[in-house]
Amino acid sequence: MLKAYTLLTICVVVWGSNFVFGKILVQDFSPTLLTMLRLLFIVLFLIGLSSFKKHFKRVNKSDLLAVLFLGVIGVFINQWSFFVGLKTADPTTAALILATTPILTGFLATIFLKEKLTIRMLMGSIMAIIGIYYVVTTGNPSSLHFDKGLFWILITMITFAIMIIMTKLLSQRMDPLTITLYSNIVGFIVSIPFAFLLDTPIRISTKLSDWVFLIGTAVVVHGIANLIWNNNIRHVDASKASILSNLEPFVAMLMGLILLYKPITSTEILGSLFIVGGVVLSTYQRKQLKS
Repeated sequence: MLKAYTLLTICVVVWGSNFVFGKILVQDFSPTLLTMLRLLFIVLFLIGLSSFKKHFKRVNKSDLLAVLFLGVIGVFINQWSFFVGLKTADPTTAALILATTPILTGFLATIFLKEKLTIRMLMGSIMAIIGIYYVVTTGNPSSLHFDKGLFWILITMITFAIMIIMTKLLSQRMDPLTITLYSNIVGFIVSIPFAFLLDTPIRISTKLSDWVFLIGTAVVVHGIANLIWNNNIRHVDASKASILSNLEPFVAMLMGLILLYKPITSTEILGSLFIVGGVVLSTYQRKQLKS
């Protein structure tokens, strides 16, 4: 049990650090090209993993449209908007906005999965929105200035929530590795023409260290960390694991301080407490007592 929690915590640290990693990478690579390259190495990793496990399965015609939709919306647009947003958005604020994904997912689940909308979810949503407003305005409502990068991070959050719902629907008929592999292949193929159409000019680093950093973060963040999480999540309580995932904004703050020398402000801490508290409140499930 301790080993499982340790590995899950490492995953959260990796995912929280990805906001700072992305901020560093967009300084040397143009956003759409960076998206294409990251997806390329993620796909190569997944193909290698599937070959090692001898795990290649065909997609049914009835699921093909859903996989294409997931690849375009949940993979390409999700990752592209993430890097476009990080060109100007603060990584800590971006992490706080993305931390509210479970709340939006809950609302989408009530529409598409017919799950119940609770008072607790509404209260948690209001609490999280207050936290976001406090962080964006830096504690002073009169200084409200919405960075355009935060708009793209908001798109990232929405597409991430859609990806969760789509994956849950597809998982009833397909295994996770097959869904991940084919949706990422679709996302990569779609990204190729856009890398040359949207980025003007195209920026690409010639430093070996930048390429090693790009490949390493792509494989570790979206490959290895996801596998470790999926393999260990079954050994712990889901409610406790979800609380662990809410630590990502705090990891982003700490990594921003270490790698970007960005000080942690009291406004960010207070706002993050509201946001994480709202997420925990809206997603908390009471344990059912056995009679």
